[in-house]
Amino acid sequence: MVLWWIGNFILLLVVLPVVIYLLNRVLAALERIRAASDNVLTGGVALIGELQGVPDGLAVTDETIEAVKVGAVRYAGSVAKLLG
Repeated sequence: MVLWWIGNFILLLVVLPVVIYLLNRVLAALERIRAASDNVLTGGVALIGELQGVPDGLAVTDETIEAVKVGAVRYAGSVAKLLG
């Protein structure tokens, strides 16, 4: 019975503080992760407003690429005639 009490005493004085210390470290890391995820969410919501014009910009880019492609084909044809 005395060994039982010694075991309980060691548990209270040694193991329990270590467990509490480790739990505090885990909870502190969790709070940092939560703060970082809140920042990511805030940035993502702000970014949504900036992306509204992307489809229009891509349409203009597609039109420009088509125009350049036509000119490049004409130029390549002319160069081929000169070299041939």
